Amino acid sequence: MPLKNHIITFRPYLRQQFLIMQIPIVRFNRQASDFSKALKERVDTYFQETGKSRQGDWRMYAKTAVMLALFFGPWAMITFGVTGGGWMFWVTEIVMGLGLAGIGLNVMHDANHGAFSSNKRVNSVIGKVLDLVGGSSAMWKIQHNVLHHSFTNIDGLDEDIDTPGILRFSPDRPLRKVHKLQFIYAWFFYGVMTLFWMTAKDWLALARYKKKGLIKGTGSTMPQLVGEMIIGKVVYFSYILVLPAIFSGLSFWTILLGWVVMHAVTGVILASIFQPAHVLEDLQFSQAETGAKMEDDSLSHQLKSTANFGTGSGVFTWMCGGLNHQIEHHLFPNICHIHFRKLAPIVRKTAEEFGLPYRSSMTFAGALALHTRMLWRLGRQKQWA
Repeated sequence: MPLKNHIITFRPYLRQQFLIMQIPIVRFNRQASDFSKALKERVDTYFQETGKSRQGDWRMYAKTAVMLALFFGPWAMITFGVTGGGWMFWVTEIVMGLGLAGIGLNVMHDANHGAFSSNKRVNSVIGKVLDLVGGSSAMWKIQHNVLHHSFTNIDGLDEDIDTPGILRFSPDRPLRKVHKLQFIYAWFFYGVMTLFWMTAKDWLALARYKKKGLIKGTGSTMPQLVGEMIIGKVVYFSYILVLPAIFSGLSFWTILLGWVVMHAVTGVILASIFQPAHVLEDLQFSQAETGAKMEDDSLSHQLKSTANFGTGSGVFTWMCGGLNHQIEHHLFPNICHIHFRKLAPIVRKTAEEFGLPYRSSMTFAGALALHTRMLWRLGRQKQWA
């Protein structure tokens, strides 16, 4: 289901359940701005004139094959004893980490946004690749598609900045003494991010979303989701840990440590792509308050809370699934990432025409440096203008 329809499906439940539970919710200006109208019209014109589909084409299938091979190829080498226990084993685990990150950035992300293919069934099947590699596509859609994309950088609603107390990603969060060092230790937590995801995060999310009434909007029941998650986790841990331990000739502890190394690589890569897109000093952060109304419409808000980086490199854009074009992605999440480089000049020109920010001049290294600086500042200042 395309994100637009997905959010429309969820919004009645969001409003109803948030009011029942007194969970703060904000409403964007329902009157579309001149910017939003002009941008949508220009993007529509681009696809009409080029005759291209908004979704992916053969390039997405080719990329999917590459990313799956980067993950399952090394897995097969480890499982069937090709690598042994020396340096080749560790290199192979690192390559697996790259492959897993590639699957997350390039494959399941577009599919679960309804952007991989114009065929809904294909999107559904490819989106389930996330379940195959240990996550839950159902939980991811709620957290990412519904909460993060609908309420980007709004504390209390966007779970991407709703972190444990030891981390502070928003100036609206409480400041603690420990945060002074978060610009250093945050990278450790980034490294264990997907380990936590594969083990505990999905189950905690399931319980949380049930309490908030968000499960109803998925079209599934709690027993169905629990069953799907149990099957997914059993399959994942069976092939990722049990089979290598049986057939590789290596000790279980070596296999377990290799798995941790793989996830450390994946976690740092994913955080390095997603965090600089939203957690920067000059981006907009908001506080969710019951009944609050935003002056901006939703598209204008996305421009103010999102940044691009490293867009000058076609290779980098290919590797990270176009997610260095976070502005284009947040404005049009149901458009496949293969189109972002062509859409970027349209978005930039329209934003500049209407006096809205378009932050896209950073290199990847520069974005990481600015994100680290933001972590440093968030560890020292309560608020800033």
